[in-house]
Amino acid sequence: MIALTIGLAVFVGISLGLLGGGGSILTVPLLAYVAGMDAKQAIATSLLVVGVTSAIGAISHARAGRVQWRTGLIFGGAGMAGAYAGGVLARFIPGTVLLIGFAVMMIATAVAMLRGRKNAGTSDSGHRLPVPKIVAEGLVVGLVTGLVGAGGGFLVVPALALLGGLPMPIAVGTSLIVIAMKSFAGLAGYLSSVQINWTLALAVTVAAVVGALLGARLTAKVDPDVLRKAFGWFVLTMSSVVLGQEIHPGVGVAAAALTAVAAGMTFVCTRYAHCPLRRLSGQFRAAAT
Repeated sequence: MIALTIGLAVFVGISLGLLGGGGSILTVPLLAYVAGMDAKQAIATSLLVVGVTSAIGAISHARAGRVQWRTGLIFGGAGMAGAYAGGVLARFIPGTVLLIGFAVMMIATAVAMLRGRKNAGTSDSGHRLPVPKIVAEGLVVGLVTGLVGAGGGFLVVPALALLGGLPMPIAVGTSLIVIAMKSFAGLAGYLSSVQINWTLALAVTVAAVVGALLGARLTAKVDPDVLRKAFGWFVLTMSSVVLGQEIHPGVGVAAAALTAVAAGMTFVCTRYAHCPLRRLSGQFRAAAT
């Protein structure tokens, strides 16, 4: 199981390096269900793995010119403050409620990424966001990720790409800085009360770093629009897993089935002229007028 854990950790790194997110969503279940760690130990170890992997992945992206340091550092600092506040508030909210809210945020984020925006992926790397906007977005994203206990890549990337107007490859690279900062802050808090298996943690971290470096190289070879949509479908799929765990397996299966149907219809609409979605869209527009 240890060998399997380390092998799967490579895919966690690829997710972080390629998509700028998905690390905590994948690492916590990996450590809890495959490596056999208890929940808090898995979360603490995940923060170490995701933090180190994100930091090294950010360096790789920076060398390729896909990191906006100013935005990342300001956003990350605000996100750390928001995450701390979210962690305090989380004590008063049942875990199941938090995770259901987490799944709802994932669905909303996935829909936003799949729809995109008119100027998504068209801004240049010199685009400078105003500091108040960066701080406000960082605080909100940090608060949400502090409440739900995830690294936040699934929220940081859309915030940078959709709200901030950064090109998708730069949003991915910059998000890794934010994730690393928040992960290390969270790890420091956990280490005061949780002991982790450093040998296994370091082995998993090294495997994830290898995957992150591979993912960073793949980013330059993938179309930004394809990357954005892939991220959206990935987050939507993972949301069905969370719903299945926290509400009922049937809910998760139903959500996964709906996702599969939506993905299939979307694929058909990109390949063929006769598309059910286009007909439905036309009917809705006609009814509205």
